Amino acid sequence: MIGGRGVVEFYEARHRIAAYVRRTPLAHSEWLSRLCGAEVFLKLESLQITNSFKLRGAANAALRLHTAGSERPHLVTASAGNHGRALAYIAERLGLSLTVFTPRDAPRTKLEAMRRHGADLRDVADDYEGAEKLAKAHADAEGITFLSPYSHPDVIAGAGTVALEILEDRPDIDVIVAPVGGGGLISGVAALTKGIAPQVETVGVEADVSNAFQQSVAAGRITRVTVGSTIADGLGGNMDPDTITFEIIQRVVDRLVTVSEDALIAAIRGLVTEEHLVVEGAGAAAIAAVIEQRIELRGRRTALVVSGSNIDATRLAGILRTA
Repeated sequence: MIGGRGVVEFYEARHRIAAYVRRTPLAHSEWLSRLCGAEVFLKLESLQITNSFKLRGAANAALRLHTAGSERPHLVTASAGNHGRALAYIAERLGLSLTVFTPRDAPRTKLEAMRRHGADLRDVADDYEGAEKLAKAHADAEGITFLSPYSHPDVIAGAGTVALEILEDRPDIDVIVAPVGGGGLISGVAALTKGIAPQVETVGVEADVSNAFQQSVAAGRITRVTVGSTIADGLGGNMDPDTITFEIIQRVVDRLVTVSEDALIAAIRGLVTEEHLVVEGAGAAAIAAVIEQRIELRGRRTALVVSGSNIDATRLAGILRTA
Protein backbone atom coordinates (compact mmCIF):
# COMPACT_ATOMS: atom_id res chain seq x y z
CA MET A 1 0.00 0.00 0.00
CA ILE A 2 2.93 2.29 0.76
CA GLY A 3 5.93 0.02 1.15
CA GLY A 4 4.17 -2.90 -0.54
CA ARG A 5 2.95 -4.80 2.53
CA GLY A 6 -0.54 -3.42 2.99
CA VAL A 7 -1.95 -2.36 6.35
CA VAL A 8 0.61 -4.42 8.27
CA GLU A 9 3.00 -1.44 7.85
CA PHE A 10 0.71 0.71 10.00
CA TYR A 11 0.32 -1.88 12.75
CA GLU A 12 4.09 -2.39 12.82
CA ALA A 13 4.59 1.39 12.99
CA ARG A 14 2.15 1.66 15.89
CA HIS A 15 4.04 -1.04 17.81
CA ARG A 16 7.43 0.50 16.99
CA ILE A 17 6.59 4.03 18.16
CA ALA A 18 4.39 3.15 21.15
CA ALA A 19 7.03 4.00 23.75
CA TYR A 20 7.73 7.41 22.18
CA VAL A 21 4.33 8.87 21.33
CA ARG A 22 1.07 9.60 23.10
CA ARG A 23 -2.26 8.04 22.15
CA THR A 24 -4.24 11.26 21.72
CA PRO A 25 -7.91 11.80 22.63
CA LEU A 26 -10.80 11.72 20.17
CA ALA A 27 -13.01 14.36 21.79
CA HIS A 28 -16.63 15.15 20.94
CA SER A 29 -17.26 18.78 19.93
CA GLU A 30 -20.69 20.15 20.82
CA TRP A 31 -19.83 23.41 19.05
CA LEU A 32 -19.00 21.89 15.68
CA SER A 33 -21.72 19.25 15.95
CA ARG A 34 -24.32 22.01 16.30
CA LEU A 35 -22.71 24.02 13.53
CA CYS A 36 -22.95 21.37 10.84
CA GLY A 37 -25.75 19.09 12.08
CA ALA A 38 -23.44 16.11 12.52
CA GLU A 39 -21.68 14.22 15.29
CA VAL A 40 -18.19 15.75 15.18
CA PHE A 41 -15.08 14.55 16.99
CA LEU A 42 -11.66 16.19 17.25
CA LYS A 43 -8.55 13.99 17.02
CA LEU A 44 -6.27 16.05 19.23
CA GLU A 45 -2.78 15.61 17.81
CA SER A 46 -2.24 19.12 19.18
CA LEU A 47 -1.77 17.27 22.50
CA GLN A 48 0.96 15.00 21.10
CA ILE A 49 4.30 15.10 22.96
CA THR A 50 5.88 17.60 20.52
CA ASN A 51 2.47 19.24 19.97
CA SER A 52 1.91 17.84 16.47
CA PHE A 53 1.24 14.56 14.66
CA LYS A 54 4.72 14.77 13.10
CA LEU A 55 6.28 12.84 15.99
CA ARG A 56 4.59 9.66 14.75
CA GLY A 57 6.29 9.64 11.35
CA ALA A 58 9.60 11.02 12.61
CA ALA A 59 9.79 8.38 15.34
CA ASN A 60 8.89 5.53 12.99
CA ALA A 61 11.50 6.53 10.40
CA ALA A 62 14.25 7.29 12.93
CA LEU A 63 13.67 4.06 14.84
CA ARG A 64 13.89 1.99 11.66
CA LEU A 65 17.15 3.70 10.74
CA HIS A 66 18.45 3.28 14.29
CA THR A 67 17.74 -0.46 14.37
CA ALA A 68 19.21 -0.98 10.87
CA GLY A 69 22.67 -0.98 12.48
CA SER A 70 24.07 2.44 11.52
CA GLU A 71 26.42 3.71 14.22
CA ARG A 72 25.32 7.21 15.24
CA PRO A 73 23.90 8.06 11.81
CA HIS A 74 23.67 11.72 10.88
CA LEU A 75 20.33 12.83 9.46
CA VAL A 76 19.37 16.01 7.64
CA THR A 77 15.85 17.24 7.02
CA ALA A 78 13.84 20.24 5.90
CA SER A 79 10.90 21.51 7.87
CA ALA A 80 8.40 24.32 8.21
CA GLY A 81 8.79 23.60 11.92
CA ASN A 82 6.82 20.64 13.28
CA HIS A 83 8.72 17.81 11.58
CA GLY A 84 12.03 19.38 12.56
CA ARG A 85 10.93 19.66 16.16
CA ALA A 86 9.65 16.07 16.21
CA LEU A 87 12.77 14.64 14.58
CA ALA A 88 14.99 16.63 16.93
CA TYR A 89 13.09 15.18 19.91
CA ILE A 90 13.46 11.57 18.76
CA ALA A 91 17.06 12.07 17.57
CA GLU A 92 18.01 13.33 21.03
CA ARG A 93 16.57 10.20 22.61
CA LEU A 94 18.22 7.81 20.16
CA GLY A 95 21.61 9.55 20.12
CA LEU A 96 21.37 10.53 16.45
CA SER A 97 22.94 13.67 14.97
CA LEU A 98 20.52 15.94 13.13
CA THR A 99 20.72 19.02 10.91
CA VAL A 100 17.47 20.87 10.15
CA PHE A 101 16.97 23.47 7.41
CA THR A 102 13.96 25.76 7.91
CA PRO A 103 12.60 29.05 6.58
CA ARG A 104 14.06 31.97 8.51
CA ASP A 105 10.56 33.14 9.44
CA ALA A 106 9.41 29.78 10.87
CA PRO A 107 7.58 30.17 14.21
CA ARG A 108 9.99 30.89 17.05
CA THR A 109 8.36 28.29 19.28
CA LYS A 110 9.30 25.57 16.77
CA LEU A 111 12.84 26.82 16.17
CA GLU A 112 13.60 27.16 19.87
CA ALA A 113 12.39 23.60 20.51
CA MET A 114 14.73 22.23 17.81
CA ARG A 115 17.71 23.98 19.41
CA ARG A 116 16.63 22.76 22.85
CA HIS A 117 16.77 19.15 21.62
CA GLY A 118 20.27 19.63 20.23
CA ALA A 119 19.63 19.89 16.49
CA ASP A 120 22.02 21.83 14.25
CA LEU A 121 19.49 24.42 13.07
CA ARG A 122 19.98 26.22 9.75
CA ASP A 123 17.11 28.74 9.64
CA VAL A 124 18.38 30.49 6.50
CA ALA A 125 15.94 29.75 3.65
CA ASP A 126 13.42 32.20 2.22
CA ASP A 127 10.63 29.59 2.33
CA TYR A 128 10.02 25.87 2.77
CA GLU A 129 10.89 25.01 -0.84
CA GLY A 130 14.23 26.72 -0.38
CA ALA A 131 14.85 24.85 2.86
CA GLU A 132 14.18 21.52 1.14
CA LYS A 133 16.63 22.29 -1.67
CA LEU A 134 19.33 23.29 0.83
CA ALA A 135 18.74 20.16 2.92
CA LYS A 136 19.02 17.84 -0.08
CA ALA A 137 22.17 19.58 -1.31
CA HIS A 138 23.69 19.30 2.18
CA ALA A 139 22.86 15.57 2.33
CA ASP A 140 24.51 14.98 -1.06
CA ALA A 141 27.59 17.01 -0.19
CA GLU A 142 28.11 15.35 3.21
CA GLY A 143 27.04 11.84 2.23
CA ILE A 144 24.37 11.67 4.93
CA THR A 145 20.70 10.63 4.96
CA PHE A 146 17.99 13.11 3.95
CA LEU A 147 14.70 12.31 5.66
CA SER A 148 11.72 14.00 4.03
CA PRO A 149 8.99 15.27 6.36
CA TYR A 150 6.36 13.66 4.12
CA SER A 151 7.78 11.75 1.12
CA HIS A 152 9.00 8.63 2.91
CA PRO A 153 7.15 5.31 3.47
CA ASP A 154 8.06 5.14 7.18
CA VAL A 155 6.99 8.75 7.78
CA ILE A 156 3.66 8.08 6.06
CA ALA A 157 3.09 4.81 7.94
CA GLY A 158 3.71 6.59 11.24
CA ALA A 159 1.28 9.36 10.33
CA GLY A 160 -1.34 6.78 9.40
CA THR A 161 -1.48 5.56 13.00
CA VAL A 162 -3.65 8.65 13.63
CA ALA A 163 -6.42 7.00 11.60
CA LEU A 164 -5.82 3.64 13.25
CA GLU A 165 -6.61 5.19 16.64
CA ILE A 166 -9.66 7.05 15.28
CA LEU A 167 -11.16 3.88 13.82
CA GLU A 168 -10.46 1.89 16.98
CA ASP A 169 -12.11 4.54 19.17
CA ARG A 170 -15.09 5.09 16.82
CA PRO A 171 -15.59 2.18 14.38
CA ASP A 172 -18.83 3.89 13.28
CA ILE A 173 -17.08 7.00 11.89
CA ASP A 174 -18.22 8.07 8.40
CA VAL A 175 -15.70 10.77 7.44
CA ILE A 176 -12.12 11.64 8.40
CA VAL A 177 -10.85 15.13 7.50
CA ALA A 178 -7.18 16.10 7.73
CA PRO A 179 -4.95 18.99 6.61
CA VAL A 180 -2.68 18.68 3.56
CA GLY A 181 0.78 20.24 3.45
CA GLY A 182 3.31 17.88 1.88
CA GLY A 183 0.68 15.15 1.91
CA GLY A 184 2.22 12.71 4.38
CA LEU A 185 -0.61 12.86 6.92
CA ILE A 186 -3.52 12.51 4.48
CA SER A 187 -1.61 9.79 2.56
CA GLY A 188 -1.20 7.73 5.70
CA VAL A 189 -4.72 8.40 6.97
CA ALA A 190 -6.36 7.54 3.64
CA ALA A 191 -4.19 4.49 2.89
CA LEU A 192 -4.87 2.94 6.30
CA THR A 193 -8.56 3.80 6.13
CA LYS A 194 -9.02 2.30 2.66
CA GLY A 195 -7.26 -0.82 3.89
CA ILE A 196 -9.44 -1.53 6.93
CA ALA A 197 -12.61 0.63 6.53
CA PRO A 198 -13.08 1.44 2.82
CA GLN A 199 -16.58 2.79 3.41
CA VAL A 200 -15.15 5.77 5.33
CA GLU A 201 -14.63 8.91 3.25
CA THR A 202 -11.28 10.70 3.57
CA VAL A 203 -11.03 14.42 2.83
CA GLY A 204 -7.89 16.54 2.61
CA VAL A 205 -7.85 20.30 3.29
CA GLU A 206 -5.43 22.77 1.70
CA ALA A 207 -5.21 26.55 1.99
CA ASP A 208 -6.83 28.52 -0.84
CA VAL A 209 -3.51 30.29 -1.42
CA SER A 210 -1.46 27.08 -1.60
CA ASN A 211 -3.44 24.30 -3.25
CA ALA A 212 -0.80 22.35 -5.20
CA PHE A 213 -2.43 18.96 -4.62
CA GLN A 214 -5.92 20.00 -5.65
CA GLN A 215 -4.64 21.54 -8.88
CA SER A 216 -2.25 18.67 -9.58
CA VAL A 217 -4.91 15.99 -9.06
CA ALA A 218 -7.23 17.90 -11.40
CA ALA A 219 -4.44 18.11 -14.01
CA GLY A 220 -3.41 14.48 -13.57
CA ARG A 221 0.23 15.44 -12.97
CA ILE A 222 2.34 17.38 -10.46
CA THR A 223 1.76 21.07 -11.16
CA ARG A 224 3.48 24.10 -9.69
CA VAL A 225 1.17 26.78 -8.31
CA THR A 226 1.66 30.36 -7.22
CA VAL A 227 1.89 30.17 -3.43
CA GLY A 228 0.49 33.02 -1.35
CA SER A 229 1.10 33.92 2.27
CA THR A 230 -0.88 31.85 4.76
CA ILE A 231 -1.28 31.74 8.52
CA ALA A 232 -1.05 27.95 8.12
CA ASP A 233 2.72 27.81 7.61
CA GLY A 234 2.62 24.01 7.61
CA LEU A 235 0.41 24.04 4.50
CA GLY A 236 2.41 26.49 2.37
CA GLY A 237 4.57 25.61 -0.64
CA ASN A 238 4.72 23.46 -3.74
CA MET A 239 5.32 19.74 -3.46
CA ASP A 240 8.64 18.05 -4.17
CA PRO A 241 8.55 16.92 -7.84
CA ASP A 242 9.75 13.49 -6.67
CA THR A 243 7.26 13.08 -3.83
CA ILE A 244 5.60 9.71 -3.35
CA THR A 245 2.55 11.35 -1.74
CA PHE A 246 1.03 12.60 -5.00
CA GLU A 247 0.38 9.10 -6.37
CA ILE A 248 -0.98 7.92 -3.02
CA ILE A 249 -3.35 10.89 -2.79
CA GLN A 250 -4.52 10.32 -6.37
CA ARG A 251 -5.27 6.70 -5.53
CA VAL A 252 -6.83 6.73 -2.07
CA VAL A 253 -7.98 10.23 -0.99
CA ASP A 254 -11.67 10.70 -1.79
CA ARG A 255 -11.76 14.49 -1.95
CA LEU A 256 -9.62 17.61 -1.63
CA VAL A 257 -11.03 20.99 -0.59
CA THR A 258 -9.50 24.37 0.21
CA VAL A 259 -10.19 26.98 2.89
CA SER A 260 -9.72 30.74 3.10
CA GLU A 261 -7.43 32.63 5.46
CA ASP A 262 -10.50 34.12 7.15
CA ALA A 263 -11.83 30.64 7.87
CA LEU A 264 -8.48 29.50 9.29
CA ILE A 265 -8.42 32.50 11.63
CA ALA A 266 -12.04 31.90 12.63
CA ALA A 267 -11.20 28.26 13.37
CA ILE A 268 -8.25 29.21 15.60
CA ARG A 269 -10.45 31.67 17.52
CA GLY A 270 -13.35 29.24 17.74
CA LEU A 271 -11.18 26.47 19.13
CA VAL A 272 -9.92 28.80 21.86
CA THR A 273 -13.31 30.25 22.80
CA GLU A 274 -15.50 27.16 22.33
CA GLU A 275 -13.16 24.26 23.10
CA HIS A 276 -10.40 25.99 25.13
CA LEU A 277 -7.81 24.55 22.72
CA VAL A 278 -4.72 26.28 21.35
CA VAL A 279 -4.16 25.29 17.71
CA GLU A 280 -1.84 26.53 14.95
CA GLY A 281 -3.03 27.50 11.46
CA ALA A 282 -2.45 24.14 9.80
CA GLY A 283 -3.95 22.36 12.79
CA ALA A 284 -7.18 24.34 12.34
CA ALA A 285 -7.62 23.51 8.63
CA ALA A 286 -10.18 20.72 9.04
CA ILE A 287 -12.23 22.90 11.41
CA ALA A 288 -12.01 25.78 8.92
CA ALA A 289 -13.52 23.51 6.25
CA VAL A 290 -16.50 22.90 8.55
CA ILE A 291 -16.90 26.60 9.38
CA GLU A 292 -16.76 27.52 5.71
CA GLN A 293 -19.08 24.65 4.72
CA ARG A 294 -16.62 23.24 2.19
CA ILE A 295 -17.77 19.72 3.11
CA GLU A 296 -21.36 18.47 3.52
CA LEU A 297 -21.38 16.60 6.82
CA ARG A 298 -25.01 16.70 7.93
CA GLY A 299 -25.96 13.45 9.65
CA ARG A 300 -22.48 11.93 9.28
CA ARG A 301 -20.15 10.98 12.13
CA THR A 302 -16.99 12.95 11.44
CA ALA A 303 -13.44 13.00 12.80
CA LEU A 304 -11.44 16.18 12.26
CA VAL A 305 -7.67 15.85 12.73
CA VAL A 306 -6.32 18.78 14.78
CA SER A 307 -2.76 18.29 13.61
CA GLY A 308 -0.75 20.66 15.82
CA SER A 309 -0.64 23.53 18.32
CA ASN A 310 2.80 25.09 17.75
CA ILE A 311 1.74 28.69 17.25
CA ASP A 312 3.77 31.63 18.57
CA ALA A 313 2.10 33.27 21.57
CA THR A 314 2.31 36.72 20.02
CA ARG A 315 0.59 35.55 16.85
CA LEU A 316 -2.17 33.84 18.81
CA ALA A 317 -2.67 36.94 20.96
CA GLY A 318 -2.98 39.06 17.82
CA ILE A 319 -5.61 36.73 16.36
CA LEU A 320 -7.66 36.79 19.54
CA ARG A 321 -7.26 40.53 20.02
CA THR A 322 -8.70 41.32 16.56
CA ALA A 323 -11.71 39.03 16.96
